[in-house]
Amino acid sequence: MQFSQIDYVIFGFYLLCMVGVGVYFALTQKMKDSKDYFMASKSLAWWAIGGSLIASNISAEQMIGMAGSGHDLGLAIAAYEFMAAITLIIVAKYFLPIFLKKGIYTMPQFLEERYDSRVRTGLAVFWVLLFVFVNITSLFYLGGLAMRTILGIPMIYGIIGLALYSMTFSIFGGLRVVVWTDVIQVVVLIIGGIMASWAVLSAIGDGHLIQGIVNLYEKAPEKFNMYFVQGDTYVEAGTGEVKSAYQLLPGFGVLFTGMWIANLYYWGINQYIIQRALAAKSIYEAQKGVVFAASLKMIMPFIVVLPGIAAFVLGADILKADEAYPWVINNYVATGAKGVVLAALVAAIGSSISSMVNSISTIYTLDIHKIHIDKNASEKKMIRIGQITGVCAMIIGILMNPVLENFGQIFQFIQEYTGFISPGILAIFVFGLFWKKTTTNAALAAIALSIPFSVGFKYFFENLPFLHRMGLCFVIISTVMIIISLYEGRGKNDSKGIHFESGIFKTSPVFNIAAMIITGILAAIYLLLG
Repeated sequence: MQFSQIDYVIFGFYLLCMVGVGVYFALTQKMKDSKDYFMASKSLAWWAIGGSLIASNISAEQMIGMAGSGHDLGLAIAAYEFMAAITLIIVAKYFLPIFLKKGIYTMPQFLEERYDSRVRTGLAVFWVLLFVFVNITSLFYLGGLAMRTILGIPMIYGIIGLALYSMTFSIFGGLRVVVWTDVIQVVVLIIGGIMASWAVLSAIGDGHLIQGIVNLYEKAPEKFNMYFVQGDTYVEAGTGEVKSAYQLLPGFGVLFTGMWIANLYYWGINQYIIQRALAAKSIYEAQKGVVFAASLKMIMPFIVVLPGIAAFVLGADILKADEAYPWVINNYVATGAKGVVLAALVAAIGSSISSMVNSISTIYTLDIHKIHIDKNASEKKMIRIGQITGVCAMIIGILMNPVLENFGQIFQFIQEYTGFISPGILAIFVFGLFWKKTTTNAALAAIALSIPFSVGFKYFFENLPFLHRMGLCFVIISTVMIIISLYEGRGKNDSKGIHFESGIFKTSPVFNIAAMIITGILAAIYLLLG
């Protein structure tokens, strides 16, 4: 696998350093109560929030999964990254002020305050199952695939190694240790990601990075389409099967339909992500951190998509799309740098696993165990329950991995199956936040209808792209919620409706300027390449 002794030394040194940092913070911090463990005592600064958001988000599903989609589909897959930047701005301006004003720890907790305990429990169970059976499972699978492709070790050993590595700071240290290690790991993953992109693009450009990008565009212009139209196809790596590209990214309209559902759900109400902002020192620190993360999202396609396109142009001999990024590392990253790039990959995977495990522990402990199983649990016991939950989640994720062997692009797998519940959950939050007339029974109806509608559309309307399916489900569920709320409330505001204080959505000049710059860059990208 062309991995030299110096690469092993660099990679091993990084692992030892990170484990050492995680253990040190876990042993030295004094946790007084569950607030310390699950919410870092609400003391996070903007740079820690922004760095941790990106470290938690950029994982194997991006560095490997999105590179694989870049190989098959091209730059259009970067719509998830570009639209995420705009979504983060919206979340920072309109969602966070409400969440932080209420001082909540978890998203299900907000649902109880706005609706009732049934909505809280229903969504808490949904999220725990989704995080365990889709997200952690896919993270372990892609990480194990990278270890097998790059190092030649069996997948199960790579997966177990990643679990043990992540466990050192996710299980014992809580959110504070997760965030501190994320800050270190985001620096490593950006440096390593740039090194890999630079190496393969320079090879295409005869030693020149910019020329490499130009050559990439000239040799595969079809890979630089920013959206697809009816009839657009792609050749699936490995199988050679011709498939519909439109089904995965259906037209320019996708930027105004299902893509918003996916992004608002992920960045705005997903405990796995939003927990960092909820633990901020103040609303202004949270907003600065989120807009910092939005700025970093704009450069991510260079790190995670272009290497996949480069692998396509170079005729990568791979069995499936998700092997494109490891193939680039093996064939184009220099000796010594391979160790750094692999360290970056492990950093991405490890930070995402630790963040996911912490969120599972938080939701299960605070929204399920404390409420329904042991109402009198002490602070110390709640921390222990959270730790046990994290270990169990990892074990299940490891055992579920053989299921994913049959999927081609894991990034698309994650998006589609998350989309089974995201339209309904997003509707519950959007109407709960911004429409005072929304009733509890309307929210319960959304929970009950979300999966049946999504499954029904998937199997009875097979040609309907899943992003359009998400948008359609959101519209139907929203309509049902409006009808039920108006019928029950007779047009009156619900007693738990949220009332906004004057100036609650006001943001700082720094935030406003950054938001305008990001929006302008995004508009320019779609105008030039669209």
